[in-house]
Amino acid sequence: MSETREEWIKKRAYALWEEEGHPTGRDSIHWDQARHEREALEGSAASSNGKEAKPKAKRAATATKRAATGAKTNGVVTPAPKRTASRKTAS
Repeated sequence: MSETREEWIKKRAYALWEEEGHPTGRDSIHWDQARHEREALEGSAASSNGKEAKPKAKRAATATKRAATGAKTNGVVTPAPKRTASRKTAS
């Protein structure tokens, strides 16, 4: 039994929330990102079947990649997710 589009988005949004450390108030951002990723996947699946991918899906995939890396998007720099590592300082 394959999962529905909505189930996939729900699981992906939850994974994004976990990856960011369970922040509050970002549920709609995670949901939108998951939806865009799904659209991109659907677009790439259509192109691999001999159909042309939707330009919107391609833009969504690019925007998702840029957001993940902190790249510049529409003149606005989106910060990359913070990664913290504990370091011992030299005494």
